[in-house]
Amino acid sequence: MNTANLQLEGLLLTIASLLDVLRDKGLLTGEEVEEALRRAEAGAGAEARRAAGLSAAQIDAIVFPIRFLRQAAGRERAAPWSFAEITTTVGQTKPDR
Repeated sequence: MNTANLQLEGLLLTIASLLDVLRDKGLLTGEEVEEALRRAEAGAGAEARRAAGLSAAQIDAIVFPIRFLRQAAGRERAAPWSFAEITTTVGQTKPDR
C-alpha cells in the first residue's frame, strides 16, 4: 500500500477524534459539525467539477476525506468504528452522479 494512503488514514482518524472532542466539550454541536462538513463537501465538489479534465473518480477522491469525516462524526459513539467500517459506509452512501 502507498505510504501516503496510510498517512491519510491516520490523519482522518485523528481529525474524526478531534471532532468528537469538540462536540464532547460543547464547543460545537453535532449539527454544526455536520453543516461545516456539508459545506466543505459542496464547495470541494463544485470546484472539482469546474476543473477541466477531472474524471468522476478524481472528484470522488477529492471529496472522500470530507465524506469520511461526515460519516465518522455521525456514527454511534458507543463503540469506535474502524477506518474500514467508515470507508465502507462512505462507499455505500455515495451519491449517484
